Order: sequence, then C-alpha cells, then structure tokens
Amino acid sequence: MGDHHVVVVGGGFGGLQLVHDLKGAGARITLIDRRNHHLFQPLLYQVATTILSTSEIAWPIRHLYSDRPEVSTLLGEVSGVDVAAKQVSLRGGISLSYDTLVLATGATHAYFGRDEWEPVAPGLKTLEDATTIRRRLLLAFERAETSTDLAEREALLTFTIVGAGPTGVELAGIIAELAHKTLPKEFRAIDTRKTKVILVEAGPRVLPSFAPELSAYAQGVLEKLGVEVRLGQPVTHCSSDGVQIGEQFIPSRTIVWAAGVQASAAARWLNIPADRAGRAIVEKDLTAPGMSDVFVIGDTASVMQANTIAVPGIAPAAKQQGAYAAKVIKARLKGKPAPAPFRYRHQGSLATIGQSAAIVDFGNVKLTGSLAWWIWGLAHIYFLIGTRSRLAVAWSWLWIYLSGQHSARLITQKETMRDDAPERDTKKV
Repeated sequence: MGDHHVVVVGGGFGGLQLVHDLKGAGARITLIDRRNHHLFQPLLYQVATTILSTSEIAWPIRHLYSDRPEVSTLLGEVSGVDVAAKQVSLRGGISLSYDTLVLATGATHAYFGRDEWEPVAPGLKTLEDATTIRRRLLLAFERAETSTDLAEREALLTFTIVGAGPTGVELAGIIAELAHKTLPKEFRAIDTRKTKVILVEAGPRVLPSFAPELSAYAQGVLEKLGVEVRLGQPVTHCSSDGVQIGEQFIPSRTIVWAAGVQASAAARWLNIPADRAGRAIVEKDLTAPGMSDVFVIGDTASVMQANTIAVPGIAPAAKQQGAYAAKVIKARLKGKPAPAPFRYRHQGSLATIGQSAAIVDFGNVKLTGSLAWWIWGLAHIYFLIGTRSRLAVAWSWLWIYLSGQHSARLITQKETMRDDAPERDTKKV
C-alpha cells in the first residue's frame, strides 16, 4: 500500500468508478459518504411508485470494497475543505489529510428560492425521499377510502408532479398506471380510475433534453395513460392544500417536486467560481482552478464540451469523469505524461413512460415504444451492481408485466425526514 492518500468524497457513480479504476495504482484511498450505501438513482422513482424495494437499488459501500485492503470507507458528512492545509473537515470535529482530493458530492433538488415548499413537495434524490413519496402516495388512497367529504376525497386523489424531465415523466406514467390499472379492484368506497395525475412544466414541452418528436411521443403516451399535461405554466405556490398554477389553484394532497437540481457545496468549500446551479467550474482535466491536487466530478462539476454545451448530469457522464480522474491520478503516480483533456462521449438518452413504452435517443437513431422499453430495461439492468440485484429487478419487472401487481406497496414507518402529515395551509396565492 502506497503513501499517497486519495480522499474521495461521495459514493455515487463518479466516486465509485474512480475508486474502482484506482485498483492497483499503489495509493491509499479513503471514501467518505454521509450514507452507508451506493444508490442507483435512475431507478429511484420505482421505489417511490411501489415497483421496487429499497434493497434492490442500493448496496452497502463497505461491502463493495471488502476485498480491497487499500480502501477505507467512512460514514460522515464533510463540512469544509482547507486547501492550504490539504485537509477535509467532517462534522463532529474529524479532519483528514489528503494528497489528492476528489469531490464527487452530487446534487439535490432545487426550489428556486422557495425552500419552504420542500415539506409539502418533496424531491426525489435519496431513499428517504423515495419512501416518503411512496408513503404519501399510498396513504392518499387509504385516506380517500375513509373520507366522506367529496371535495377532500377528490383532493386526495389528485397527484401533482412539478417538472416534466425524465423523473417527472416517469413518475407521472407509473402513478397513472397504478391508479387506473392496478388498484381499482382493491378499494370499495372509491374508484381509483378517477384519480387525477397532473404533470406541470414551465417550459413548452415535456422531456426538453430530447428531440422534439420524442417529446411529442412521450406526451401522447402520458395522455393516453390519463395524465393531464400542463405546459408553459409554472407553479407559483405549493402548500399542503395544493398547488397554484398561474391564476388557478388545484387542490392536491400529494405533490412531488421534479423541477430542478442544485449542486452540493463543493464550489463554496473551495472558494471557486460556480454556474447558476452551484456546480463548480473546473479545468479541462477536471481539477479545480489553481488546485492540481483537487478534482471535482459528477453532478457537482460544470464541465464544458467543445460545443460549449455543459456535460449533462447523468450517471454515464459521472462514470466517465470518474474513470478519467483515475487515469490522471495513476499517470501522476507513475510519473507519466498527463492524458489528453477530458472528452465526454454521449452514449444516448433514455426515458420510460409507464410500464411498456419508452424513448431512446442515440443521435442519428431514435426509437419509441416497446423496443425502446426493452433497450431501456436491459441498459438499466446491466448497470446495476451484482447478479442478485439484476435478477431481483428483472423478476420484479416480469412479475408486474405478468400480473399487473406492484410488489412493494407497503406502508411502514413514519417519515424520517419530514413530518408525517404537514399542517394544512389555507393560504391560496
């Protein structure tokens, strides 16, 4: 084990790829994360919508590196970086010295200055977020079943998703299918087929990062599933009573926020420039400006391509950045010339709409429908960690396809991050 100490903050796609690729480099590695698990975020919405269980998309980080004696893992939250002293500070007073630092701290949801909306409109970035949304989703149906107030029942059966990117579209499609196809036979006092699923987008189309024809296809599928798509209409207020969209107030007891992201505090820790989303602006070799021993990768980094378009905040991009940073570190340790500047290679964009339709954009090749769904499914199974998870997810999908039943419809503990039932707010803007 070498003396060179690489500290990696963040056990997401970028951080794990870097640690994987540093195997045999002769460095001592410490991986820090505030949670003890790696999370496969692309399928997090399926936990929120009762398709998958938490253990099928998350893995203990310590177990992943149990056969790598040069890798230590720490459960902790970084509070700052002292660049001059080359130290990372953790909450609780712990400090770690580093020779090379890699910040792969990801991003969280952004409320565009209205953080007070978070308790009533949770985003979807963590397992806690997913189980919170799942609990609220299922409780809405249960409470509607026992409500004798018709207006309250209608509000309980109205689900609003704010933001029509991939997460919003995927959530809307699955919630609509759950309400209209899976649940109708299980309730007696309510007809879940009357459930309203409203997808709100401030922009002119759903899935704006995809080609216009694919966006149009996705919107058509959503509308066939019974989703009400509202475009060009930003949300101006959220409360436990519902959402304000322009001049209209929509009573809705379950709101999910999928409208934007905000990077971690990495740029502030390093005192370097950041873009509007808070992502640290890095050099072409992914190092922080003026700090050759500090790399910033993944969703918390702003990396510009040759066409002046920023590298997207998706898992393949983070993995490519992690692999590149590892290559630079290994070259330095071996005294070899630095590799060429980082170049992002786009491998395609995928999104699913419901349980049997998807869109795939490979640039010159664009696919929709069942074939696209199979490609989407195979790609996601391939990137899961371990045979057990691949088989478990494949079996869950097959079971739903054959039976139409979601297997993870359990209401268990109270919410861990927020109040179980936020106080009702009668204010309507």
